[in-house]
Amino acid sequence: MPQTKHPNPAPQLLSSLTVAHLPPRPAQAHKGDFGHVLVVGGDLGTGGAVLLAGEAALRCGAGLVSLATRPEHVAAGLARLPETMCLGVQSANQLMGVLERASVLVVGPGLGQAGWGRSLLSAVANADRPQVWDADALNLLASAPLALPSGSVLTPHPGEAARLLGISTEAVQADRPGAARKLARRYNSVCVLKGAGTLVADPDGQLMLCDRGHPAMAGAGLGDVLSGVLAALLAQGLSAWEAAGLGVWLHARAGERLGGEGRGLAASDLIPVIRYLLEEHSACLA
Repeated sequence: MPQTKHPNPAPQLLSSLTVAHLPPRPAQAHKGDFGHVLVVGGDLGTGGAVLLAGEAALRCGAGLVSLATRPEHVAAGLARLPETMCLGVQSANQLMGVLERASVLVVGPGLGQAGWGRSLLSAVANADRPQVWDADALNLLASAPLALPSGSVLTPHPGEAARLLGISTEAVQADRPGAARKLARRYNSVCVLKGAGTLVADPDGQLMLCDRGHPAMAGAGLGDVLSGVLAALLAQGLSAWEAAGLGVWLHARAGERLGGEGRGLAASDLIPVIRYLLEEHSACLA
C-alpha cells in the first residue's frame, strides 16, 4: 500500500503566551548556576561582533561570559566589558582550556573565513556542548561540512541558508518554511531562519513563526546580539527549541519597540531593551 504523506504542521506563532519562561532564581543562587558562555570570533577588523554577542549574553543572565578573539582586540574587550574574561588566541591550541570550562559556545561573529577562523571552528565543532553557529561559521560550514553537537542552533540569514543548501537566495525566500525545515534536518539542530517573518524549525519538522520586528532592524550587528541572547538562554537551562523561540521573540520585540524612533538603530541599542523585556516576561524573583 502507498504510504500516507502527512503534511507539515502549520507554524506556531511566537507570543508572550507561547514562548518559554525562565524560572525565578532561588535566593541562594550563584553565578555557577547559570552557565558559562564562550563567544569565539572577531578576526582582525571585525572585533566588535564578539563584543556585541558577549554583552548580549551577559545582559540576558549568563552566569559567566568569556570572549576568545584576536589578541589585538583584548584591550577593547576589557574596556567595554570588564565583567567578561577576554582571551587573546592566535591558534586553536590556545582555545582548549576555556573550551573545557564553557557550558555553551557561540561561534561565528566576526570569525572570518581565513585560516585563523577555520582552525577555531574545527576546535569548537569537536566540543560536546550546546552551540550557536552564526555568520562566518555558517559560511565555513557550507564549504566544509561538520557535524554539530546535540542541542545546537543555526542562525542563518537567507543568503547563508542558500549557501548551506546549495540553492539560490531567491529559492530560499520562495519557500522559507521548507528551507528552515531542511536545514534543521540536515544538521540535526534547531534552525533560526532570519529575516522578515523569522522562522524557527527543529529536525522533526516543528515550526515557529515570529511576526514581530521592524524595518529599522535592517543593520549590522543585530545577528550578533541575537546569538548572545540565545546562548544566555541555553546556559540557563532552556532547550535549543525553547531558547530559539524565546530569544527570537525578545529580539524582535526589542527592535519593534525601538524602531518607532526611526532609522539609525544600532545593534547595541537592543541589549538593554531585551534585558527589560526578559525581566518583564520571566521575573528574576518569584
